[in-house]
Amino acid sequence: MLEIFYNRRSTRKFLDKRIEEAKIKKLLTAALLSPSSMGSRPWEFIIVDDPALLSVLATSKPHGALLLKHATLAIIIAGDKTKSDVWIEDCSIASIFVQLEAEALGLGSCWVQINRRYYNDDITSNEYIHEHFNIPERLEVLSVIGIGYKAAQRPPLSDCDVLWNKVSKNRYQDQTSFEIPKECEE
Repeated sequence: MLEIFYNRRSTRKFLDKRIEEAKIKKLLTAALLSPSSMGSRPWEFIIVDDPALLSVLATSKPHGALLLKHATLAIIIAGDKTKSDVWIEDCSIASIFVQLEAEALGLGSCWVQINRRYYNDDITSNEYIHEHFNIPERLEVLSVIGIGYKAAQRPPLSDCDVLWNKVSKNRYQDQTSFEIPKECEE
C-alpha cells in the first residue's frame, strides 16, 4: 500500500483517452466504501465525462480548476449537510479514496477544492456548480476530482519526502526514534 502513497502525485495534464466503464465503477466503489462518521454516508457523487460540462467545471473558480477542461472524467463530491455535521471530513475521506484508487488503476488525478472558494466576487464556486449541475440545496460541493490517463509520469516521492520532524512522541516536540536518513539531511 505504501507504494501507492509514494507514487500518487497530482496530475494536471491528461491524455485524450476515455476511461473504461469498469475503471469508473471501481473509482465509484472506492468512494462508496469510504468510511463516514457514525455510518451516516452523507456524500453523493456526480460523474462528469461530457467535454462541455468539464469545461464548465474548469471555470468554477479563477485558479486551480482549469485542469478539469482536459480531464476525461471528473467526480463532483458533495455532502449532505442535513445528514452529518462532519460532512466535510467524510467527503474529504471519499475524495482521497477516489484518488488512491485512481493511482491503483494507473490513472492520474487532482483534487480541485470547491468549498470556501469563489467563482467571482458575487458567487461561490459551490453556487456556480449547483446552478450548472442541478444539485439540490441540501448538498454542498466539497471538491471535484479530475481524473484521466497521465500525459507525463512524475517521479515518485522518496524517503527524503517523509518529514519525520513533523512527528512527536507522547508530547509535542518530544523526539521519536525515527530518524531522517543521512542522504536527506541538508
